[in-house]
Amino acid sequence: MTPRDVVRVGLVVFAFVVVQQTLMLDLRVGGVHPDIMILLPIVAGLVGGPGRGATMGFGAGLVADLFLPTPFGLSALVGCVIGFGVGVATLALDRSAWWLPPVAALGGSALYEVLYAVLGSLLGQPQMLHVALLQIVVVVSVVNAALALPALRMVAWALAKASIEGMPTSAVASSGTR
Repeated sequence: MTPRDVVRVGLVVFAFVVVQQTLMLDLRVGGVHPDIMILLPIVAGLVGGPGRGATMGFGAGLVADLFLPTPFGLSALVGCVIGFGVGVATLALDRSAWWLPPVAALGGSALYEVLYAVLGSLLGQPQMLHVALLQIVVVVSVVNAALALPALRMVAWALAKASIEGMPTSAVASSGTR
């Protein structure tokens, strides 16, 4: 990555953190707030493949962990796994399909929340499995599916040099316009 790419990725992560910490924490549905930081590894996996998804998941997860009372590194670990998994799971799919980012965000967010709760419980936070996990999964997944296309465009801009198995980034950036 060039210094310009690093700055772009930093700006996108910073924008997501600001929106998460200001707007999303106050937006509650049934007492549950959305978590848009989960979108970063998901759309990075779509844009740049498994490696970029894992890298974005780890980096964005470390930043998110700074604001959470859970074990430090938990968001980074789960984000890394989800970003890599979305990248691998979508390699054989037509990534220019308009429906792929919302579907990937819906499924990836649900899996993220469940994996986060299970690992958190294993790491000494048993209350994570006793909260309204289903409600959290639904709220986070639906909001992230709705925000997937704008997030995809932002991450595609940040990872402008990324390509997936020979597919130019412009094909990914144009998804959602059909």
